[in-house]
Amino acid sequence: MSATGHELGSFMAVTLCVAFILVASVDSSDGSLRFASYYGDHMVLQKSPERAVLWGYGPEDAQVTVSLSGPKKQKTSPVNVTKGVWRVTLDPVDAGGPYSVKAAIQGSTAILTDVLFGDVWLCGGQSNMYFKTSQIFNASEELALAAKYPQVRTFMAALNLSETELTDLIQVELPWTVPTARSVAEFSAVCWLFGRYMYEILKYPIGLVESCWGGTPVEAWSSSRALQQCGLEHTIESPKEGNSVLWNAMIHPLLNMTIKGAIWYQGETNADYHQDKYNCSFPVMIDDWRMAFHQGSGGQTAIDFPFGFVQLCTFIKGSTNGSFPNIRWHQTADFGFVPNQRMKRTFMAVAVDLPDQTSPYGTIHPRDKQDVAYRLTLGARAVAYNEKDVPFRGPFPKEILPSRMYVNITYNQSVSVTQSKDIFEICCSGIQAPCGPKSLWVPASIMQWGPATVLLSASLCPPTDEVAAVRYAWRDWPCDFKACPIYSASGILPAPPFILNRYPDKGKIWKSS
Repeated sequence: MSATGHELGSFMAVTLCVAFILVASVDSSDGSLRFASYYGDHMVLQKSPERAVLWGYGPEDAQVTVSLSGPKKQKTSPVNVTKGVWRVTLDPVDAGGPYSVKAAIQGSTAILTDVLFGDVWLCGGQSNMYFKTSQIFNASEELALAAKYPQVRTFMAALNLSETELTDLIQVELPWTVPTARSVAEFSAVCWLFGRYMYEILKYPIGLVESCWGGTPVEAWSSSRALQQCGLEHTIESPKEGNSVLWNAMIHPLLNMTIKGAIWYQGETNADYHQDKYNCSFPVMIDDWRMAFHQGSGGQTAIDFPFGFVQLCTFIKGSTNGSFPNIRWHQTADFGFVPNQRMKRTFMAVAVDLPDQTSPYGTIHPRDKQDVAYRLTLGARAVAYNEKDVPFRGPFPKEILPSRMYVNITYNQSVSVTQSKDIFEICCSGIQAPCGPKSLWVPASIMQWGPATVLLSASLCPPTDEVAAVRYAWRDWPCDFKACPIYSASGILPAPPFILNRYPDKGKIWKSS
C-alpha cells in the first residue's frame, strides 16, 4: 500500500456522489433574505484594521441594509440584491463583542447573534489536519479545558467535491460553535490547539475555520490557474488526483471571507503523487490562495497573508525510501527553511522528531499534536504578529567547511547537541558535480561540537574522493521521539532536515577548506 493508501478510502467512497453534489449546491432562487452558509450565531468576524465582509441572498433588486449593535453601533449604506446576492463591507471593528448583526429589507430581517470580532484563521490540508482532538495524547485533559475558552470559536466545512468553482459551501459540518468538550472532540486538533494557544497570547477572540480532507493531494486544493504554472493542468482525473475538486467546493466558496491567515498540514499524499513537482505546486498554491482571498474580500484579506504549515512527520521506521525527505525539502521550495526568498511571510513547524510508533491510527498519524501546534504558534507570533525576539526556527547551517577527514558545520544560532553516528551523511565523490539519491552516501559521525558548531567525521569517504554534499535527517524516520541530535540551545526547536551540495552551490553556504 502507498504511503497514504489507507487514507484514501473515505475520499474514494464519496466520489460517486459528485454528480449529486453538483446539483445540490446552494440555491438562492427562493428569494428569501439570509446570510451565506458560513455566517452564523457565535461566529468570529475579522477585527480591525481589516474590514469584515458580509454577504448573502435576497429578493432580486431589493435593498439590503446591515447594522451592527453591541459595544459599538454601525449601519451600512443600502446595497442592491443583484442576481440574488447582496454584499457589504463593514467599517473596521476592534476586537471584542458580543454583537448582533442584522441584515434587513422591507418586511424581512436576518439576524446573527453573539458575534465576536477577532482574528480568523483558516485550517487546511489532509488527515493530520483533520485528525480530531479526541484522538490526541491526553485528549480527556484537553477536552476538559474546552469550555474555558468561550472566545475561541470553531466552524467546519463539510467534505464535498465539485468540478466547477462554487460560490458558497454545499454543506456545513459544524456551524459556528462556542466550544464544548463535545464539539472540540470532533474538531481538528492542530487547528483547535493553535487557536487556543494563540488566544493565550493575544487575549482576544479567535475564529477557526476547518476545511480539510484526509488522503488528498495539493492538486485537489489548487485552482486550475495555479496548476498550470507547474505543468499540472492535464493530469489524469481520478478520485485521488482530481485537480481542483476541493478548491472548487471547499476553498473557493470562502474567498469573500476576511481572514488573518492560514495554517496547513498536508504532503503525505504527494509523497507518491507528483512528488517532484511539490516544490512548485505548494508555493504556487500559497501564492494563489493569497491572491484569491485578497480579491475575494475586496482587498481586506492581506495580499501576503501569513501562511504556516507543518513539515511532514514520519511514517515507516527503517524505510530507505526518499519520498518523505524529498517532500519535506520541497515544502520549503528546496531552501530547507522558511521564510525564504520564494516563500515570504510563511512559517513552519518541524515535526520530524515527533514519531508515534504505537499510534492506533497508524504511524502516519502521530498523536502528539500539542508540540506541532505550539511550534506553529511560535511562527505565527514572529511572522503574523511581528513579535520581536520570538525564536521560531531551528538551527540551520550558515557555513560548511570540508577537509579530508572532517566536515565542520557552523549553524546560524547556538545549538544543543547529542551524539549521533548516522543522522548526518556525506556524499563522497571524485567529480565536482551535485550528488543525487544514487550517489555514494556514508554516515558521518558527530565527533565534537561547540556552541554553534558540529564537527563530523569524513573518514568513510574513499581516499580518492572528496565530500561533495552533506545531508541531515534525510530519512522517513530519522530519530525517536524528541531525540534528534540537533536542537536550538533551548532544546525546544529541532533542526530541520537539509541536503546541501558543494557543487554548484559553492560560495553560498559551503566554504573552501
